[in-house]
Amino acid sequence: MSDDALLDPPPARPLWLWTLADLALLLVGFFVLVQATDRQALAKGLREGFGGAVVDSVKPDPIPLAAAAVAFAPGSAVPQSPAALAEFATVNLHDPRASLRVSGGTMGQSDVDPATGSADLLAADRARAVAAYLINHGIAADRLIIAAAGTGRRNALVTVSFTGDPNRTKP
Repeated sequence: MSDDALLDPPPARPLWLWTLADLALLLVGFFVLVQATDRQALAKGLREGFGGAVVDSVKPDPIPLAAAAVAFAPGSAVPQSPAALAEFATVNLHDPRASLRVSGGTMGQSDVDPATGSADLLAADRARAVAAYLINHGIAADRLIIAAAGTGRRNALVTVSFTGDPNRTKP
């Protein structure tokens, strides 16, 4: 064998064959992701693989049972007529397996916090104001969950949720 023969490239395969193999592998990978039974473990593995932060303390969303809303003026975090909310919370929290989830909301570009111009901050302030109102009217703070802010409505939504038996230990 001569030195020139070593420098010659081997006979090439058609380019479409490599593309077809790549497509087939991507398709198989997609079906594996779709058929994954433990989606939480899959999401955790993907986050670890791409260098993201892994949070193990995230609780699943509770099962919603009933809801009530409190209205707000544009740009304000002071609830308008929340009197019926305390009765709603008291009646629905008789069961120790239930909790209240409070999430604030904003509507449009004009409904923002006057000091910062942030809609998310105003939504969080609205949720905290409703939670403080409920605590001041006899609702235990450990039965309240303040959730992520929503958009599209100028209110705070209070949802009664089934969270399970508080005395039962997790496996």
